[in-house]
Amino acid sequence: MAPLPSYASGAWHVPPDEGAPLTDAVTGEEVARISSTGIDMGAALEYGRRTGGPALRELTFHQRAALLKKLGLHLREHRDELYALSARTGATLADSKIDVDGGIGVLLAYASKGKRELPNDTVLVDGDVEPLSKGGTFAGRHICTPLQGVAVQINAFNFPVWGPLEKLAPAFLAGMPSLVKPAPQTAYLSARLVELIIESGILPEGTLQLVCGDPRDLLDHLTEQDVLAFTGSAATGRLLRKHPVVTGRSVRFNAEADSLNVSILGPDARPGTAEFDLFVKQLVAEMTVKAGQKCTAIRRALVPSDLMDDVARAASERLARVKIGNPSDPDVRMGALATLDQRDEVRRQLKKLLDAGRIVFGDPERVEVVGADAERGAFMSPILLRVDDTDRPEPHEVEAFGPVSTLLPYDGGAEQAVALAARGLGSLVGSVVTADPEFARRVVIGAAPWHGRLLVLNEEDAKESTGHGSPMPGLVHGGPGRAGGGEEMGGMRGVMHHMQRTAVQAGPSMLSAITGRWTQGTSRTETGVHPFRKHLEELRIGDTVVAGPRTVTLADIEHFAEFTGDTFYAHMDEEAAKANPFFGGRVAHGYLVVSFAAGLFVSPEPGPVLANYGLENLRFLAPTFPGDELTVKLTAKQITPRENADYGEVRWDTEVTRQDGAVVAAYDVLTLVAKRPEEEA
Repeated sequence: MAPLPSYASGAWHVPPDEGAPLTDAVTGEEVARISSTGIDMGAALEYGRRTGGPALRELTFHQRAALLKKLGLHLREHRDELYALSARTGATLADSKIDVDGGIGVLLAYASKGKRELPNDTVLVDGDVEPLSKGGTFAGRHICTPLQGVAVQINAFNFPVWGPLEKLAPAFLAGMPSLVKPAPQTAYLSARLVELIIESGILPEGTLQLVCGDPRDLLDHLTEQDVLAFTGSAATGRLLRKHPVVTGRSVRFNAEADSLNVSILGPDARPGTAEFDLFVKQLVAEMTVKAGQKCTAIRRALVPSDLMDDVARAASERLARVKIGNPSDPDVRMGALATLDQRDEVRRQLKKLLDAGRIVFGDPERVEVVGADAERGAFMSPILLRVDDTDRPEPHEVEAFGPVSTLLPYDGGAEQAVALAARGLGSLVGSVVTADPEFARRVVIGAAPWHGRLLVLNEEDAKESTGHGSPMPGLVHGGPGRAGGGEEMGGMRGVMHHMQRTAVQAGPSMLSAITGRWTQGTSRTETGVHPFRKHLEELRIGDTVVAGPRTVTLADIEHFAEFTGDTFYAHMDEEAAKANPFFGGRVAHGYLVVSFAAGLFVSPEPGPVLANYGLENLRFLAPTFPGDELTVKLTAKQITPRENADYGEVRWDTEVTRQDGAVVAAYDVLTLVAKRPEEEA
């Protein structure tokens, strides 16, 4: 059988040697062979830097987001093929959907977030302007630009589709090419995934490479501009972190490693309550989905001591109904572990746990399977343990990476539950199942320093909750301590991990030119043409209209109060308003000021401005009294064309002043502005 091909330096590479065999987790048959012999790792990284990086950096965030969406939709068309191959890893159809659909979902989620939350530009502005001088001629601002290296991604065997895609998406959106190194056990599925991507031609050349097999000297060729991401064991993570090139060149490193995740049953969740049933159902699901081979699976279940027997009994009854066997059988709910070696490793770790406790369900050596040979396939019974002595170190230190969980008692207090959770020394995820808000708050606040994510589960959110073990693209995936100390995904946090944040100090006009956003202090441009009469392509940063003045009368204030129903005393009662230290007399409504400003700057005829879709950062900075004259300055602050649309977004800096120069209101107006029609272009 031919070894799996790798894709490096712009070409498919078939290793010249036979490679090591990879087997079907269900039948034990050889699926493929794997070897990285003959790949020039340094050349592959340099190809990514010289070819993939520049191609990506030429694209805006919106253009990259559009490619991610196109890729996600393309992969959706090939789900059945990926499901079928996933079954050979021991995954049921439900398991495969978590892996395949979950990975595609990450691509689409980042595509959506990129379009909604990032500018149609190649530079990301981070935060507001920082004034650095009294006169306003010297200021600072942070920008984020993509690192000019390669995101090297070393993945685990348990999610051969989701794993690569959840790392690829934020790196690609940031503007960094990826080199994917899948774990050998399930590399045949990752390899097919990459083949589908490369064959589609959707991604620019050089932005995705694949190395199947031993990474050999890959890390020796990393530079200061590269990023290294790893998912796997804590022991391997420590080796990578200490690699002389990683430390010597300060290579940005992210690890997601071992995790003795915890789920805590609240003392209020007695048998018969919805929360008790949810806890048991979630525990069994986390033990059996992907045969327990999830970095987020529940390893420790903390239960009030007087409910240990009830939980053990309820969980055992539910586990007894789980059919194990060939994933092609529709009745099967749990498939095989990834390999026979992996099953042997789970059994070895289980023996360590048995030094501290006893089995309440399952037999590690025997299991009844449906439609397969229990010995040739890597099948194993779910094992539920009970450890009554919580001082024993084993349940807090030993992870059996399979369908194994341990019940542990606590006395019902949140503090003890938190202390036991912390003994895992850092976890990816924890959950608390309770309907008691005070207990939930104490557990979440107490456990948060030791966890990357916490789920509070009860009857209120159960129907829509994605569950204890499901990382979401918009939330960080990672954890402190033993869990690796890293963060993946997390929406824009994951994107910015692949970018350099740089503080830029300059005058306002230079900051405007560099960031593409008008900065206070930069000159304004009054062209004689109202900016609302300009199509998107004609607008320039700094285009301004100055309108007014308009006098605010007492009759205006009283009419606005009557019309809106806002009769707050500061607008209607002179004596009460005088007693207010902020005013000293009756004042105009803030929203009256904003309304008058809109009446001043608007160009009412139909034209390029299609809609006003909101205000942001509105602040009322000084009172407006009857008799004050208001003037408004509206300045084009940011112009964002939309890809594949006949309009774009314009952010306008808006400043309303009184006759004495005091700024009474400042805010951003957001509009949709049409592009010039094609026949006029």
